[in-house]
This record gives sequence, structure tokens and C-alpha cells, in this order.
Amino acid sequence: MYSLRTARPAAALCLVAFTAGCSPALNWRNVPLADTGLVALMPCKPDHAVRPVDLGGRPAELALWGCDADGATFAVSHMRAFGPEAADAALAQWRSAVLARMQAQANPTAAEPFAPPKALALPSAVRTTAQGRWLDGAAITAHAAWFARLQGREVHLYHAVVYAPAARPSVADTFFAGLALQ
Repeated sequence: MYSLRTARPAAALCLVAFTAGCSPALNWRNVPLADTGLVALMPCKPDHAVRPVDLGGRPAELALWGCDADGATFAVSHMRAFGPEAADAALAQWRSAVLARMQAQANPTAAEPFAPPKALALPSAVRTTAQGRWLDGAAITAHAAWFARLQGREVHLYHAVVYAPAARPSVADTFFAGLALQ
């Protein structure tokens, strides 16, 4: 039987979930991203793909985890850089490529520094919001972050993004707060 005694805790839980950027369509879970040293808080079970890319004239392997939930696309990408001295330039190039691909307006929202615990404090490690166009021409807003980590002598580069037809700042805040370097 459903009573007021059981309804209060359930209502409180719903209020907490709502204020954290959650909804019934966003089933948040921690997802360890294999061989990256990163755990991501994802609102859906992500698919995984790997493809070759050109990183500053050098071939690199890009690993991507992504899923769609509640009208938005959530994705985390990872690749290895060629050395600590190349990390900042690689992040800047990656950011430029993503914003160009989505035909972002010339002046996206000012970027702010973004460095989860254990990440390198680099000038190009930033979080930004940009308006642009999806591949089919539809308007899109991207909440995106780029960051890096030095693990031994190897540099790991990361890109996390929420694509949606309109800005979703509370959802993006939850997503980015859930990025944890191991």
C-alpha cells in the first residue's frame, strides 16, 4: 500500500534527482572507459567505437563512447598524444576541429579552464558551450570539454560533450562533474 510515509522519501529523491540534472529519461551510471584511466558518468549505456584519425600530421587512434538519451547525445573520446610537450597543441587542434565540424559560431561562449582531479593544467584544457549546426543542418548546442592527463610517460587526451537542440546546462554540469580520472 502506498502511504504518505513512503511518498515523502520518494518525493525527496525525485527533487534531488531533478536538481542534479536528472530525469526519468536519464539513467545515470558510472562507466569505466577501457584502457583510458577514466570513469564517466553516463545517462545511458554507451556504444563504443575506435577509428584512426590524423592528429597534427600523425596518425592516432580515437576511441569513442557515446549514447543518446532524453533528446541529447553524450560522448567521451580518448586518444594518446606523442609526448607531454604536444598535449596542449593537440587539445587546441582537437577543439578547433570539433567546433569547425559543427559549424560553430565564430564566438562560442567564453571557454573556462577545465581540469578534473589528476588532469594536467593546460591552457587548452577548457570547457565551453557553442551553438552550431548538426550534420543534417539542424541547430545544435554543444557543451564540451577537453583535458589531458600524464600517465607515466604517456599523455592521454580526452574530449567530453553533450549535444542537444537547445542548451542543457544542468545536464552538462552533472555529466562533467562525473568525469573521474583513476
